[in-house]
Amino acid sequence: MNGIQRIQNRFKQEKVFVAYLTAGDGGMQRTLDAALALIAGGVNMLEIGVPFSDPVADGPVIQRAAKRALAAKTTLQDILQLTKEIRKKSDIPLILFSYLNPIFSVFNTTFFQEAAAAGIDGALLVDCPLEESNVFQQKCLENHIAPIYVITPSTPMERVRKIAQHGKGFLYYACRKGTTGVRTDLPSDFTEKMQSIQANVNLPVITGFGISSRDAATKVLQYADGVVVGSLFVKALEDGITPTELTTLAASINPLVRKKV
Repeated sequence: MNGIQRIQNRFKQEKVFVAYLTAGDGGMQRTLDAALALIAGGVNMLEIGVPFSDPVADGPVIQRAAKRALAAKTTLQDILQLTKEIRKKSDIPLILFSYLNPIFSVFNTTFFQEAAAAGIDGALLVDCPLEESNVFQQKCLENHIAPIYVITPSTPMERVRKIAQHGKGFLYYACRKGTTGVRTDLPSDFTEKMQSIQANVNLPVITGFGISSRDAATKVLQYADGVVVGSLFVKALEDGITPTELTTLAASINPLVRKKV
């Protein structure tokens, strides 16, 4: 099964509970332990963040994680080794989540072939507009990796439709303006925006940016095909959470399991 098919099959089976981790924060073994802990807590898709020195879409929590990971000299090859280890234990879709610069540096190498072989199913470049993504898209498709694009509340619907025609796997809806971070509520226009997006695209849509509670995640899944929790987990790791505690935290937020009364 190739990467695009693995993502498609996941959405055919159920909605998705996605976790984000910054690779190399605390070392690669720490990231591996955290990934497996989150999967044990019900996460069924994982975004693996490539640390970058200027993460303009991220708030302080993930900025600090990227800084620590870079200080530990985390490389793309380290991340591929990480995905190989995760893949030995799990068949959930693995998404490489990056800014353009780190990936641009490997466009003329065999990186995308290696990524596919290591178990990467999709790739998302946060700061790469559609018009600049031709090489990225080509490299992904040649290796059966889903090129994934970001849309926001300010993306005009005509452009949303255009982006959806080029993407594979799913669209990532960053549901609020500004940067990532832990927040307690959803934007007031969330329902209206999601209904409009779903009526105009054929790809699944997952929603992220600021989702940090079970209630918010459950509300998101009333309209979206998946929900992403990131900063909450990254902050917990920064604060020294153990793998067992991380599994418990993920399970407590998991919107796919009916809450016990």
